[in-house]
Amino acid sequence: MDPRRDALHIHQLTVCEEFAWDMRMAFNLAFNRSFALPRVARLLVRTGEILRDPRKRADDTGIIMYEILLNGADSERGRVALRRLNEAHRRFELDNGDSVYVIAALVVIPMRWLARYGWRRPHEHERAAAAVFYREVGRRMGVRDLPEDYDAFAAYLDAYDAAHLRHTPEAERIERATRGLLRGRIPGPLRGAADALIAALYDPPLRAAYAVPAPPWWARAALHLTLRVRALVLRLGRPRQEPLFAAGIRTTTYPDGYDLARVGPGYTGRSTR
Repeated sequence: MDPRRDALHIHQLTVCEEFAWDMRMAFNLAFNRSFALPRVARLLVRTGEILRDPRKRADDTGIIMYEILLNGADSERGRVALRRLNEAHRRFELDNGDSVYVIAALVVIPMRWLARYGWRRPHEHERAAAAVFYREVGRRMGVRDLPEDYDAFAAYLDAYDAAHLRHTPEAERIERATRGLLRGRIPGPLRGAADALIAALYDPPLRAAYAVPAPPWWARAALHLTLRVRALVLRLGRPRQEPLFAAGIRTTTYPDGYDLARVGPGYTGRSTR
């Protein structure tokens, strides 16, 4: 497949079949990192939704992004999801550089996670397709000056980190409010040490931005060893038999389904899709 022409299909395979758990974990880390940007953190604290109900905020974001991925931006459901995404952001004056950073995080952080902890390293076509897919999502959100390819996204992410990622009280509040979402991604036997392992998931700049203490050595070692063993087991085991979301998107917030045209701030209904 061609990573430009077939970007949607390649990224669907990456997320839903090849690396289902890893990509969901990495998306959490990507959004988590964007929350540490000072302007983003101040906005999120001002609106308050992520502090009041971080689970709903995460479910709403996941639904919208996965609907675009599963159906394509040009499909009927993809267009509805993009409209909801734009309506949710239209109320605010967003900094374009921050918006590019959010898109860059979605492109780069998952691929870096796979390079370290995936059952295999991501193929260059998977990296290229991710860049094409999220660049198009960003374009349809009205984000300007988006990088052209994966390497350019990676360079932008690292440079923006160095220039803008720093501690704010608002970022610290958001990290404490949303930590439970990451706890749920920690493998069951390790959840008793979840806070230390979450700190091990963060790199030093992100820990500094969130005022999270450095983890003990054993937490770093346990996290790395567990994830590497998991990757080896997956590599030697049977391939995934059923794609992620084959039975539809199910969330804690909407156990009975949701009305996609209403997903987002202010929507609490549980109507059938």
